[in-house]
Amino acid sequence: MSAVRAAVALLLLLAAAPARADEPAGETYALHPDAQEFIRELVERHAFDADELRAVFSGARRQDAVLAAMRAQPETQSRSWAEYRAMFVNERHLRAGLAFWREHAGQLARARRTYGVPEEIIVAIIGVETFYGRNTGRWRVIDALATLAFDYPPRAPFFRGELENYLLFTRKTELDVFAVKGSYAGAIGIPQFMPGSYLHYAVDFDGDGRTDLQGNASDAIGSVANFLRRHGWRPGEAVQRGARVSGEGYRAYADGNPLPRHTLEELALAGVEARGAPLPAEARAALLRLETPRRPDDFRIGLQNYYVLTRYNRSLFYALSVADLAEALRAARSRKPATQK
Repeated sequence: MSAVRAAVALLLLLAAAPARADEPAGETYALHPDAQEFIRELVERHAFDADELRAVFSGARRQDAVLAAMRAQPETQSRSWAEYRAMFVNERHLRAGLAFWREHAGQLARARRTYGVPEEIIVAIIGVETFYGRNTGRWRVIDALATLAFDYPPRAPFFRGELENYLLFTRKTELDVFAVKGSYAGAIGIPQFMPGSYLHYAVDFDGDGRTDLQGNASDAIGSVANFLRRHGWRPGEAVQRGARVSGEGYRAYADGNPLPRHTLEELALAGVEARGAPLPAEARAALLRLETPRRPDDFRIGLQNYYVLTRYNRSLFYALSVADLAEALRAARSRKPATQK
């Protein structure tokens, strides 16, 4: 019996039972016209059984709290760069990140050798995403994705695609479609992979025959590294540099585009000076302006590896918080312990 057929059987058993206080609230998608059309598409594209899908959407429920959370994301509020960065680049994340690094040092080093992604970047992403696997989400993924696919017009096409990927994922892995929990956006597991990323980039890094991002830190570590490498990570290269600006010419370049489109010479002629270690002459970069009210703006030069971090999450603040936390983790890890007296 497939995972979906098992879910159908369970729903039929529950149909005759009285409602329970701990059942998820909200209307189901049994009669939603968009869900009906979606079922027809999946039957045609992927040979799903229509009755099984109808049973799935009879169990999937609209969650208004998911819609509220989507509208209140930190990136969409008037949160400043300093406030956003402080949520992740802090002593709490640093201590827990060093402990995670110590516990999984062997797998992190193997991921670096295999994919070319430094340990601190992998640790920082997992730290920002789920506080090192401790906060992986409480929402049924089927509810979150159905709600956003059918009742969140601003990004409905994206979430319809991820709902499709989720159903393909649970069919492939024979997981109970109602059992998997994740974030309010439908992201799953320690690294918060969306279902499409789970299908395409997750790896069985510890070789136990299962690819498990929900409870297996080794698989999460390898999968994060694989995702970054497949999106163009360049081993041995920097992520970003601090920058100084002078004059007004820089404004045309600080347009929020994460693509490294400009030569360093172009930026220098516009009044942008890179801080820190020299960069290769052929390096291309994006100029990033980070604003905090009543403080001077923070400017950064984002390189190719910065752009790759934005493929994990498109937020400028997110990518640079990961980069800053990674630098802090590497510096703390490199410090020699004080001499015992």
